[in-house]
Amino acid sequence: MQITDVKIRKLMTDGRLRAVVSITIEDMLAVHDIKVVQGDERLFVAMPSRKDENGVFRDIVHPITPEARKLLEEMILDAYERQLAAAAAEEAAGSDSEADL
Repeated sequence: MQITDVKIRKLMTDGRLRAVVSITIEDMLAVHDIKVVQGDERLFVAMPSRKDENGVFRDIVHPITPEARKLLEEMILDAYERQLAAAAAEEAAGSDSEADL
């Protein structure tokens, strides 16, 4: 499995949900609504899910092997960290230009 694209669709700062992500696998399959969640000890990746008739959330799509899960999580969290850094740099640049006025 090769993840060919990771897009951070939305960043959040309130609550435990930190980002909504889409990935593309081998330029052929897109998976949307993957979530980056702040857990008690670390960030983790939650796969798209829906609530069944008993009120239990079930993954719609998920990695089968631990290796696939690790690869997916590493790539998504890396893209998330890069997006945060870019947003912080952009904010700092905006603050610098406002100070010049």
